[in-house]
Amino acid sequence: METLNLPVIRALRPAWNKGRIVGQKRPLKPKHVWAIRVRLELAENHRDLALFNLAIDSKLRGCDLVRMKVIDIMASGQIKERASVLQSKTQKPVRFEMSEGTRASLDK
Repeated sequence: METLNLPVIRALRPAWNKGRIVGQKRPLKPKHVWAIRVRLELAENHRDLALFNLAIDSKLRGCDLVRMKVIDIMASGQIKERASVLQSKTQKPVRFEMSEGTRASLDK
């Protein structure tokens, strides 16, 4: 039986991830965390600073972080020292403690 040689299909444009690091990234170093915090404070970007601090303290996934509600972190007009959130992927509750800086940024 004879095999046919099919023509080579070439992409019209390069792949979107060519030359980019794909997959899990390295964790942030403490100096990078502080650099991001300082830039957000100088820019007076209170919402992003609060989300960033909460992300660092809780170690939650982004989808769980943006799904949080005010009631998850506040009780009777004050910000809780500890909060509990149900993860969407594993359906397990995660308890975490919020630092003073995080509570101050959330208060703003």
